[in-house]
Amino acid sequence: MLFRQIIHDDLGCASYLIGDDDAGTAAVVDPRFEIEEYLELARYRGVRIEHVLETHTHADHVSGHGRLAEATGATIHVHRAAEAEYPHVPFEDGWELALGRLRVRAIHTPGHRPEHTAFALVDTARGEEPWAVLTGDSLFVGDVARPDLAVEPEEGARALYRSLTEGLLALPPETEVWPGHLGGSMCGGPDMDQKICSTIGFELGHNPLLSESGEDGFVARALAGLGPQPPRFGDIVALNRGPLLTAGVRAAPLSAGQVAHLVAEGALVVDVRTDLQFAEAHVPGAVLVTHLRPGFGTKLAWVAEPAEPIVFIGRDDADGLRAARLASSVGVRTIAGYLAGGMTTWREERRPVARMERVAAEDLPALIESEPALQVLDVREDREWDAGHVPGSAHAPYHAIHGVPDGIDAGLPVAVICASGQRSGLGASLLMRAGAREVIHVVDGGVGTVERLGRPLERA
Repeated sequence: MLFRQIIHDDLGCASYLIGDDDAGTAAVVDPRFEIEEYLELARYRGVRIEHVLETHTHADHVSGHGRLAEATGATIHVHRAAEAEYPHVPFEDGWELALGRLRVRAIHTPGHRPEHTAFALVDTARGEEPWAVLTGDSLFVGDVARPDLAVEPEEGARALYRSLTEGLLALPPETEVWPGHLGGSMCGGPDMDQKICSTIGFELGHNPLLSESGEDGFVARALAGLGPQPPRFGDIVALNRGPLLTAGVRAAPLSAGQVAHLVAEGALVVDVRTDLQFAEAHVPGAVLVTHLRPGFGTKLAWVAEPAEPIVFIGRDDADGLRAARLASSVGVRTIAGYLAGGMTTWREERRPVARMERVAAEDLPALIESEPALQVLDVREDREWDAGHVPGSAHAPYHAIHGVPDGIDAGLPVAVICASGQRSGLGASLLMRAGAREVIHVVDGGVGTVERLGRPLERA
């Protein structure tokens, strides 16, 4: 039997290649947009990809089902409730697909979306009970799916509760749980783990949401943990439901002069290097979204306007090309190109640069005491701010910064802080782009570091 999990580290998505080596047949479940790894694995194992299974219409990333169907001739399957507009064979609860000795059984699990379906895997050579279940965006390791991307949140949460208690959790406790997302994805809550799998029994005993007694308790806790919705999720759903998308985005190499012209015309410049490299010198007005950390695509989708041309600037051409591929995975397709030769090209032509000051989180309290005019902007999420923040600081989640936030004077120095230094870099660059004169990026820690130094926090 063939079983492989393929992880998209930037988005925290997991997809699967399943099948039967001896029968030479396979299927891909929830494919990502870049399909090369599936094709390579299939060639290596000597199987044909004959089917593509979707647990649901994804809202956080663009599916590769169209590209796989074009490359292999595979048939796409999705639940009838998805109302997909592309060529497919719909199924309903209880549908089964035979892949040699492997039997895939559909378990309709609405909640995250009305069409959502998990797939139980039965190895008929070993027995008739499922040995594993691909839970998609229903049950995660340590958490459950968010219920607010397709229906009213409480309605979704109640449907998810019934899907779990009457469907997935009725499977044998030793059944392995292989989810569609790992920790860091926006399709679950804050308790989602980075572990790649679990079991039904372990989740019943240790998943906080499943420890709630009764439907009302489950619903209240599921709704209380909701974070911001994935950026552009409506557009991504439309792409995944509509006509098959088979072409990626071609990113053209650009000269420094072309980049300067695009900037003058209003293009968004995205610097994908490290925050240290950005601080030392960057194109004036650029925003910092490093591709060397998880979440690049999501952050980019939040800061880029839907029709806005985007120019990537990296260390070299490879950075620009990789950024364009990651952008495609979240439906950002207005790529004007990348600076050929990277930031070195800009510097060699002696074009103007901007710089950003940095301060270590452990040094921030002393800086606040020595600089009475210093402002602090916290760019974490609402629930993090409520749990504790630097006294006197202003608050605006980084993805909500579209100008100088309320409570901030653009003419006075401002230190931008988060939990680790990653989101604060993007927030600081957005603040500079909005016209703030003296912006300081708090690095090597964040609000938690300040608290560990013995400085009290304010709490909502």
